[in-house]
Amino acid sequence: MSRFVDQVTIHVTAGNGGHGCSSVHREKFKPLGGPDGGNGGRGGDVRLVVDPQVHTLLDFHFRPHANAGNGKPGMGDNRSGANGDDLELAIPDGTVILDENGAIVADMVGTGTTFVAAQGGRGGLGNAALASKARKAPGFALLGEPGQERELVLELKSVADVGLVGFPSAGKSSLVSVLSAAKPKIADYPFTTLAPNLGVVQTVPGRVGERLAAIDAFTIADVPGLIPGASEGRGLGLDFLRHIERCAVLAHVVDCATLEPDRDPVADIEVLEAELAAYQPALDDDHGLGDLAHRPRIIILNKTDIPEAADLADIVEADLAAFGWPIYRVSAVSREGLRELAFALAKQVREYREANPKQEARRAVIRPKAVDAAEFTVAPDPQVPGGFIVRGDRPERWIRQTQFDNDEAVGYLADRLNRLGVEDELMRLGAEPGAPVTVGDVSFDWEPTTPTGDDVPVTGRGTDIRLDRSDRIGATERRAARKLRREHHEEWDHLGGGGGDDRADDDHDVDGESGR
Repeated sequence: MSRFVDQVTIHVTAGNGGHGCSSVHREKFKPLGGPDGGNGGRGGDVRLVVDPQVHTLLDFHFRPHANAGNGKPGMGDNRSGANGDDLELAIPDGTVILDENGAIVADMVGTGTTFVAAQGGRGGLGNAALASKARKAPGFALLGEPGQERELVLELKSVADVGLVGFPSAGKSSLVSVLSAAKPKIADYPFTTLAPNLGVVQTVPGRVGERLAAIDAFTIADVPGLIPGASEGRGLGLDFLRHIERCAVLAHVVDCATLEPDRDPVADIEVLEAELAAYQPALDDDHGLGDLAHRPRIIILNKTDIPEAADLADIVEADLAAFGWPIYRVSAVSREGLRELAFALAKQVREYREANPKQEARRAVIRPKAVDAAEFTVAPDPQVPGGFIVRGDRPERWIRQTQFDNDEAVGYLADRLNRLGVEDELMRLGAEPGAPVTVGDVSFDWEPTTPTGDDVPVTGRGTDIRLDRSDRIGATERRAARKLRREHHEEWDHLGGGGGDDRADDDHDVDGESGR
């Protein structure tokens, strides 16, 4: 048996971007071929697309996890990696998308409406794209960014023009079955309908002259039986109250043949109106339809083919007129009054459509950031004394793209942060040398005197002289020190001040290590 699912939680993961390639062109008789590493491919997106052939969220109930394809890594010979495959998920018309905090992020109405649920990661640049005047042959490449991960809640709110509301067993499903071609489940016990049933109703006014008059068509839905306390979750309650939020016209279906002695048609309508007033739609702007309290109403006295029901309709019709809404007597069995009811509903829907035209699709609005807009912020670290935290999209993205096992890549990151102004801001805030600085998920000790990449002497591929500092004196410095000592001794001997044998001093460094 098929199931109707109108609320699910899904976990979407976009594809990771491919890593850039670090490669040097090698060809016979061309020893200095230059860098030729290609860029990594972009990770695939996860998109939600409205499909008119989909009417339930059942597929997401059984498969709540969705992953897009990863981008391929770059290759040598300037070959870029392939982009990851995008993943499109079909959803029903009228689906509302909420984030993990319950905030509405998209209202999917209209065939083909698309929402990017998770953005794919960027591919990393290869060393060919990183080559510059300062780094003619970079020995590193940028890593691809991980894809976005999100947890979303999907809620289906039926897109119907007319919503039938009423107590259980009032005959709502029977009316849908005779007014349209829909075949809902019908039985003589309460809560037979466990899912909203939609049908399409067409009315043909007749011929005008020699041609057929315009055909009015609207959709009608029966909302599963409402009871007192439905707005608080009793019965089917909130599970299906959401399906009347988009209805342009609400029709109260009154069971005039009920066998319950304490039931009164006027009291039934008052109870349902109280529940509708207590239920606050989740959407602030429901496509121009306004609040539920201001939607057009109509009263349908059902099952009047039964003599006792017809007598009850005669008694309560005068009292129901006090609501100020049109009243129609119908019978789903004998088809009595159905034609008049269909034309009345079509008229109300047409008038409401004219008064509330559909909004045109909004154009994408691009709002670029101002040139002087702050791209990062620096704040003291509340957990680390003397530490600082750097926040911003660009610094955090650069951290994710860096190979920290490659000194040249780390030096390139330092240059980027310096040019962005992070070092100046740290100095302005009084950061001391060696202060712990956190960017994204990485913490490091800040060195305030790091020169920019334009002044860095060229070293081996994958290395950076700024990150290879040591207090130990190298061989070049030791030879220079020995030369100065010899010159000093020779000058001393020439002046006659030399008394002892100073050759032993020439065999040792200034730091006590052997100079041989």
